[in-house]
Amino acid sequence: MMRPMKLAGSELMFGQGCLEHLKALKGNRAIIIMSGDVLEKTGILNKVKAYLNEAKVETEVFSDVEPEPSFATVLKGTEKMKSFSPDWIIALGGGSPMDAAKAKWIYYELPELTKLSDIEAPNEFPKLRNKARLVCIPSTSGTASEVSRSIVITDEKTGTKHGIGNMEMMPDIAICDPEVTASMPPKITAETGLDALTHAVEAYVSNRANYISDILAVQAVKDIFEYLPKAFDEGTNMEYREKMLNASLIAGLAFTNVSLGIVHSMAHTVGGYFKIPHGLADAVILPYVIKFNSANKNANQRYSQLAKLVGADNFSQAVANLKARLNIPKGFNALIDDEEKYNSMIDEMAQVAAKDGCTKTNPLIPSHEDFVELFKEVYIG
Repeated sequence: MMRPMKLAGSELMFGQGCLEHLKALKGNRAIIIMSGDVLEKTGILNKVKAYLNEAKVETEVFSDVEPEPSFATVLKGTEKMKSFSPDWIIALGGGSPMDAAKAKWIYYELPELTKLSDIEAPNEFPKLRNKARLVCIPSTSGTASEVSRSIVITDEKTGTKHGIGNMEMMPDIAICDPEVTASMPPKITAETGLDALTHAVEAYVSNRANYISDILAVQAVKDIFEYLPKAFDEGTNMEYREKMLNASLIAGLAFTNVSLGIVHSMAHTVGGYFKIPHGLADAVILPYVIKFNSANKNANQRYSQLAKLVGADNFSQAVANLKARLNIPKGFNALIDDEEKYNSMIDEMAQVAAKDGCTKTNPLIPSHEDFVELFKEVYIG
């Protein structure tokens, strides 16, 4: 039976200049969650503060979110929220600050919760919005956390990444202004763009795919193939930035409703063990999983449709060619020097990936041996 769909929160803003929508917020205090000072240096943070000031909303900034947010950081930010008592939480940045903001929101709303396991199954997910609502303003065109029900938080004690999803975490307002993404360097543009492509492709072949998610995913694939190389080459071109941000957005609308596949299962795992950025891990793995999934008749037909859409004969090769165009390595051997350590952990990584929540919606469920072979293949390249 089809699951109910939810396409974003109460307000979805996109296009150049939409950051100004912050002036319409009604409230008293907003905490801005960020990673580092890049958006402060580019002037975006000051613009956000100025708009909120016009709305007569007092602001506070928490900028200590690391690239792969840890639970310790979540708790640290939660303490700041408790002392400031915001009625708006504003995540400004890439997937990491957005995921961290969602997690902090939960523990701010329910201070009796103290452990990461408190919000994981089989525990009932808590109700939010008694104290605050959430605004997400993405600075990358990739994660689509601004329209996602999901977070990935790392247990700093074990290094394990925990993926948690619930529609309660869908941001209330998403503001997707391409000006915010203009500071992305080519490398991050490539990695986050291929993360968005992975979202679209995995949603399209998900065993939960449906009419609406297909429309969103297909358009995202088409636009990413056309505009990602252009945004990579000309990062200040607002048309290209806007096309990529919109493509990431609609890929997010698709996958948050129909889930993903084993590219993400493997990327979560490799990222947790070897500190590979998530978008880069997705980019390396994607063509190998397309080949594996092609053994499934329905998935193979869908990949063939995508190949025609982008003017190619073979979709896996088309993705590999796009990777090369964007200077993404073929395999993890270019990123992980210790081959002996990697090989020694393949069996364990195969077990972890099999348990990842994204595995169950892959069109072809791998055996343990399949995962082992895939982990070998994505290393060698």
